[in-house]
Amino acid sequence: MKYKIIVADDHPITLLGTETFIKSLNHYVIEKYNNGIAALNGIMQHEPDIAVLDVSMPGMSGLEVLSICKFRRLPTKIILLTMHKEISVFYAARDSKFDGYVLKDNAQEELEDCINQVMKDKIFISPILKEILVIDEIPNKNELLEKLTKTELKILELVSKFKSNKEIASFFFISERTVEVHKRNIAEKLQIQKGKNTLLEWASKNYQKND
Repeated sequence: MKYKIIVADDHPITLLGTETFIKSLNHYVIEKYNNGIAALNGIMQHEPDIAVLDVSMPGMSGLEVLSICKFRRLPTKIILLTMHKEISVFYAARDSKFDGYVLKDNAQEELEDCINQVMKDKIFISPILKEILVIDEIPNKNELLEKLTKTELKILELVSKFKSNKEIASFFFISERTVEVHKRNIAEKLQIQKGKNTLLEWASKNYQKND
């Protein structure tokens, strides 16, 4: 089956190569763009079946385009075509609910399968990336946070605000030793490696809650 596809990448050679390859699969490349803002406007205007986006683009990143499209519940399937193998980039993309995540190094081997899978409403992740990150065995931060009790969530929030054990103990009317027990339990549930200030580092980065 032929699908209507747009492509966005700020590298001209990569953009042309992706367009040519998709056309060789007998699909329609209805537009191509070299920045994220133009890509988002193109998705909203043309409503393609699929948008193949680079993660790093000027104006607006592929992750930002993905997030906006999913927030607006646009029907276009979003495939991220990227060089990024970093777990932080992958998690950011997964939190925004991508449809496909393909590494550029493996695009010729994987893109055709990815297109077919996402159009069947299945999530496609580069098999090579799965091997590198062991993704299926690593829950995302939201899944980890669901394991915490309300008390533990509040303690984590206070930790993220750099509150001391004494201040946390005063807040809950408990001992500082009990606070330490709670913090050890929290770190274990969040799968945080033991070490000085590792819980603080995780909390300040991943769990900021507004007053």
